[in-house]
Amino acid sequence: MQEVAKRAGVAPSSVSRVLSGHPNVSAVMRNRVIDAVSALGYEPDLLAQSLRRGASMTIGFVVANISNPLISEIALGAETCLQAAGYSMLLTNSMNSPALDAEHIRLLTQRRVDGLLLSISSEDSQVTIDAVNKSGVPVVLVDRELNVDRPVSAVIAEHDTGIAEAVRHLASLGHTRIALVNGPSDVRPARDRAATLRRVSRQLGISAIVRSGEFTTEHGEQATDSLLSQTSPPTAIVAGSNQILVGVLRQIRKHHVRIPDDLSLVTCDEVPLAEFLVPPLATIERDHHQMGVFAAELLLESLSGSRPRIQRVPTTYIPTASVNAAS
Repeated sequence: MQEVAKRAGVAPSSVSRVLSGHPNVSAVMRNRVIDAVSALGYEPDLLAQSLRRGASMTIGFVVANISNPLISEIALGAETCLQAAGYSMLLTNSMNSPALDAEHIRLLTQRRVDGLLLSISSEDSQVTIDAVNKSGVPVVLVDRELNVDRPVSAVIAEHDTGIAEAVRHLASLGHTRIALVNGPSDVRPARDRAATLRRVSRQLGISAIVRSGEFTTEHGEQATDSLLSQTSPPTAIVAGSNQILVGVLRQIRKHHVRIPDDLSLVTCDEVPLAEFLVPPLATIERDHHQMGVFAAELLLESLSGSRPRIQRVPTTYIPTASVNAAS
């Protein structure tokens, strides 16, 4: 800054006013400073500026597993909204580890982020809860519930609606044994899907089978292999995520099961290129990009002093030829 001031022939304080957008700066001085900045290739010290302003204009986003395509869409929606408001976003990947969730929350807080978006690995992790309680910044949960000491905002998908629609449709086609290859019960999406499947199945007088595990291809394979090896296998399977779906499809092929002649198949969340599968997959959909936008908007509201609130996003069941009458 001293060099810029010397080249422009102004005081360092004048350079600071120009770079901070101060209104009481003449056009002549602004042009001289900008020309000097350009000539010298000067880049302001963002950390120093953030300390002076009391805000870093940076948001941290902790995700459980960045390899999940829906997380990428949520992050894109959030970042697009935040950039329009002048904020940068730092994304961290916890690889489904609650300990890493907590570590990333602490690290981002130390880097003086202004707020946090959280799509964490486990809602039951005390180290994560402690890290959120100590963070001292506005927090928005992305399809998660967390028992923390202060109110926080959340964007929540209504998983029960889509699952209930799918189960009722399958039951209307004569399916009496419906299985859900599900994620872990310590995160809201999997917990709500399992509870809804069981509740609606009881109402309809049919059997519900839930196989809980991680949101991984390996769990999808193991659970589906077990289901299809039973004496009376399910007549319909719902895959609880697009990672789980890969494992489900592998075992369906291994067992020489035909979709939908032998088994009806539904998946949760839209899968890239799914429309090109034969038959195309019935899907329980939600707008992931919009969830990211909503999450960012909730955080911006909190930063402006608004009270935390919940934003709900609907899910919709889209039937296709992968669902047929029970054989």
